Amino acid sequence: MNTQLTVFYDGYCPLCMAEMNKLKQLDKHATLGFVDIQTPAFARDYPHLSWSALNARIHAQLPDGSLISGLDVTYLAWKLVGKGWVYAPLRWPVIRWFADKAYLVFAKHRYTLSFWLTGKRRSVAANDCEVCRPNKEERP
Repeated sequence: MNTQLTVFYDGYCPLCMAEMNKLKQLDKHATLGFVDIQTPAFARDYPHLSWSALNARIHAQLPDGSLISGLDVTYLAWKLVGKGWVYAPLRWPVIRWFADKAYLVFAKHRYTLSFWLTGKRRSVAANDCEVCRPNKEERP
């Protein structure tokens, strides 16, 4: 497998899911791996990672094991599928600072923004399901 980036995403977020589905569609060379942090498999397979931190914003793991987060993940993922030019301006000096601040607001309010933009609600109520709560001591 030629995975160059493993993306940890929120499978409950409609916008996040739409982006991951598009990335999967464009990933012709299997350069990306995808891990839904909302599944029980996440806690089992990645016990060393903090669910709370990964739930606060998107993260990805590089082949050397290091983590990146936020728009750095978005840019690199799209770059690896040949569409990095779309997000490249968000990594330019000056714009980067503003884009990162805007992303933090988006990440915090992603369920509401997803509903406003797609008409779709959060797919599962995580707090209502014991089976759906890996690392439940970390979850609110």
